[in-house]
Amino acid sequence: MAGSVGRRMRMSRRQVGDRGERLAADYLRARGYDIIERNFRCREGEIDIVARQGETLVFVEVRTRRGRDFGTPEESISSLKQQRLVSLAEAYVQAHDQPNETWRIDVVAIELGSNGEVSRLEHIENAVS
Repeated sequence: MAGSVGRRMRMSRRQVGDRGERLAADYLRARGYDIIERNFRCREGEIDIVARQGETLVFVEVRTRRGRDFGTPEESISSLKQQRLVSLAEAYVQAHDQPNETWRIDVVAIELGSNGEVSRLEHIENAVS
């Protein structure tokens, strides 16, 4: 389209989140993870990605930001959010009748540049304990 070259790509907050979750799922798949479910919802909230790496169930919180004006994506995970993620993981395991399942919580932090391109993607294993 004429006149659109060099313009900043404007995405809504929801579009940024959806893009980040797709990028994270693709990244994990490329590293041998099996994606079991995306956007698992229950009374406690939502888990972005539920995956399996070998014998371990992996709950993945995806944080996507357009720049660092408000800090890095991973810095946005408060202690309250960490507690909620643990509750969500426990609720998932209980809902799926897997009480002895080995699991962990990872974070995938993604930063997007002004044109929506990935400027940083970092996978932090065992980010929440």
